[in-house]
Amino acid sequence: MGGVEDDEPPSKRVKASTEDLGRPFDNSSRSVPFSPLGGSMARPLPSQGKDDMIGSKGVIKKVEFVRIITKALYSLGYERSGAALEEESGICLHSSAVNLFRKQVLDGNWDESVLTLHKIGLSDESILKSASFLIWERKFFELLQKDRIMDALKTLRSEIAPLGIDKKRVHELSCCIVSPQQRVLLGFANLGLETSNSRLKLLEDLQKLFPPTVMIPERRLEHLVEQALSVQRQGCYLHNSLDNSLSLYTDHHCGKDQIPSRTVQVLQAHHDEVWFLQFSNNGKYLASSSNDRSAIIWEVHEDGELSLKHMLTGHQKPVLMLAWSPDDRQLLTCGMEGAVRRWDVHTGDCLHVYEKGGLGLISCGWFPDGRQIFSGVTDKSTCLWDLDGKELESWKEQRTTRTSDVAITKDGRWIISICRETAIMLVDREAKLEKLIQEDQTITSFSLSSDDKFLLVNLVNQEIHLWSIKDDPGLVTRYRGHKRSRFLIRSCFGGYEQTFIASGSEDSQVYIWHRETGELIKALPGHSGAVNCVSWNPANPHMLASASDDHTIRIWGLNRANLKRKEAYSNGVTHQCNGKGQ
Repeated sequence: MGGVEDDEPPSKRVKASTEDLGRPFDNSSRSVPFSPLGGSMARPLPSQGKDDMIGSKGVIKKVEFVRIITKALYSLGYERSGAALEEESGICLHSSAVNLFRKQVLDGNWDESVLTLHKIGLSDESILKSASFLIWERKFFELLQKDRIMDALKTLRSEIAPLGIDKKRVHELSCCIVSPQQRVLLGFANLGLETSNSRLKLLEDLQKLFPPTVMIPERRLEHLVEQALSVQRQGCYLHNSLDNSLSLYTDHHCGKDQIPSRTVQVLQAHHDEVWFLQFSNNGKYLASSSNDRSAIIWEVHEDGELSLKHMLTGHQKPVLMLAWSPDDRQLLTCGMEGAVRRWDVHTGDCLHVYEKGGLGLISCGWFPDGRQIFSGVTDKSTCLWDLDGKELESWKEQRTTRTSDVAITKDGRWIISICRETAIMLVDREAKLEKLIQEDQTITSFSLSSDDKFLLVNLVNQEIHLWSIKDDPGLVTRYRGHKRSRFLIRSCFGGYEQTFIASGSEDSQVYIWHRETGELIKALPGHSGAVNCVSWNPANPHMLASASDDHTIRIWGLNRANLKRKEAYSNGVTHQCNGKGQ
């Protein structure tokens, strides 16, 4: 029995991660004796034992090590180097039977490849059947593509069906004989245009079935290196650098110089105390709100500089807080007069004003779909609105406090709010279940982690508590050192994978702790008034912002001696200190 013929030469070069699967077979021009599928030219060298262990700890098998390197060389397109390594080491990438099998698959010699399949050392009958199924299936589709319907039907009846596996798939294949549409659904409609690539893909699928000793998995060396880097990163106590900073040349270690601790810019466009600020979800903007009844949208440029984009005015009283839409195209601001405004970030226009007759709105936030907003109300309820201002839903739980903080998890399921002075309620909107976080001290504010698994709770006793809320709420860590006696001070998660906790303080400093251990890492001086709020850029672990009663916003960056010293004071447009751009 012969294989299905193909107009595409089997030696067609394909630049992909599977390149070594389809290396050219004509190597007459090579200066190094070369076996494209590896091994047929390789010979053992008497001076090298294949059972040798290498490495300082003696746990690495040399044969495996060399084969994995050879595989990586071929995958990267370094075919002559791969062949030379096989020749010099005497260690074959594949056995001669595997090489023959791979060549037969790439040539479309299906019947011969199934015969060879049983000679490459596979003892597991289920693997042999599954591999045979994939090969016959490919033969079936290539026959259909050539309109050899009767031959395809014969393959289905006499070769695929007798294997007795995946009966549902067999039924789908039988439908392909009478319905070309079924071929489209199964993804084989344009098989003839990509025969070479489809056979490479078949080899990849077969490789996943085989033990790694028979055929080394694709990108195995890359996977091992990535694992090593990941272990180093996880073991780095102060890790706060981007992944592209990891190097293979040295072991990874972050020092405190990776924590933003140097004032790189001071923004002075507000004319009174700055109460709240928050970076956008994509880190490209910063929004701030103030006792001067305004909110400001700042743009974060690629060089790390911030400039004033829009001054948002319209509130009749100080602006308490703000919230970014999930897509960062809109911004909510909540004023002390009890109104929430929605703004267009691009134009700076006010799109809608939300009010509730006879009552005041004291907080604001977005529903995860970006089509609805929610707000805490002075009657101790939480309201859900559509963007046009229609009230959709209202929850009036057992809240006995008018403290404003409310949050909703990203799946829209859990509503989190302060229900009593010392307690936070988590309500499951779907299952109508409740979970309670009970503190001994009065709660002043809280913030939700980006993965919705943790809650950061600020207390009047100058402590910040980290609670796990994934299952039953549990206290994880306590953070101490900052000062709070009179004002509302807010804290935040931040840094690489939110490894750190930052907080404002009434002593004019910004405090940074290690999230897991609670160790105080840095106390950052610079402000001349209480620091009310901090926000860590979610896209840049080296950028932190703080808002203060001294009317300024400080942007903190890395404290490196080789950074060019710049004039720090800025109104966000030019390096002036008068709050007016030119």
